[in-house]
Amino acid sequence: MGRFRIAGVVAALVGVAGASATLSGCAAGGGKHATQAGQAGHQRNKVANEAALRKSEMAAAAQVKANELGQIPVIMYHRIVQNPPPGDDRSPKDFRDELERLAAEDYVPITAAEYVTGKIDIPAGKHPVVLTFDDSSPAQLTLDGMGNPAPDCAIGILMDVAKKHPGFRPVATMYVIKDLFGKARPEEQIQVLQWLKDHNFDIGNHTRDHLNLLGKPKDEVEKQIVAGQTLITSLIKTPPVTLALPYGNQPHEKKWALQGASGGVRYDYKGVFLAGYTPAPSPFTKDFDPLSIPRIRSKENKVGDCKKFCSMAWLDWLKANPTDRYTSDGNAKTVAFPKFKAAFVAPAFKTSVLPY
Repeated sequence: MGRFRIAGVVAALVGVAGASATLSGCAAGGGKHATQAGQAGHQRNKVANEAALRKSEMAAAAQVKANELGQIPVIMYHRIVQNPPPGDDRSPKDFRDELERLAAEDYVPITAAEYVTGKIDIPAGKHPVVLTFDDSSPAQLTLDGMGNPAPDCAIGILMDVAKKHPGFRPVATMYVIKDLFGKARPEEQIQVLQWLKDHNFDIGNHTRDHLNLLGKPKDEVEKQIVAGQTLITSLIKTPPVTLALPYGNQPHEKKWALQGASGGVRYDYKGVFLAGYTPAPSPFTKDFDPLSIPRIRSKENKVGDCKKFCSMAWLDWLKANPTDRYTSDGNAKTVAFPKFKAAFVAPAFKTSVLPY
């Protein structure tokens, strides 16, 4: 009887186990299907959310009339001095007035490095402007014993205007040569370049000796550019991203200014700037040419070439033609524009476009 009872118990246990296995199998199968259904639902929600987000972004871009394929003024300055002689220098008053105008007309300064790399992160409805200073003059930046800019130097004026207009970023690109803001000692040169770097200014190469590169052989062009780059990197260890050509003159082969080497030192810039005469194209367009980026001379009076080609004339033109001006959508990850302009987008940015 004991054996029969044990056998019966075993049989019962086997039956329970079999039933459990069957139920377990059903549960597993159901769980698998439920998981697949959940994943599909999650994917549908994700697609719907992305579509809703894109629609919202397009509506926001349309509301501010974003046009990130529009033109950008890159303004060229030299010395800021009282009673400037004829040429490219400006008085402190004229320089301040121009900055005040830019702030009033919703421009936000960006650096040349940010421009050429497409890192234009400014609020929606605003317009980028690139402020560039050639020749590293003390009139552009003089620091006192506490590291504060003199109030009447260019950077001192820029910082003051930015305080009055909080959205107006106090940044610019300083194209330096061997006359480093009038400083001869390496320690003083480090001080001034480090101050610029610490305050988010961009330091670009203008060659060491400001030699006209027009007609010069390749080795001499590369030697001058490398000498300027080495001057910078020996002091702050940060290689420049862009080059401004002395006198705006290009070498025999334009590409020599963008890439080259001398004495075992290489340079590979993202942009080369000229000295005139028009606003620059958006870096997101097919028209952007890193070998030949135009700048605008800063001038108030409309005489001679300045009737059409200096800063007052071009700022007037951009104001009168707002659909041709770069206007941000406020999202640095997208390139927003009216959809009929789509043909002008550079292929490298096709995945970032936001036509509306």
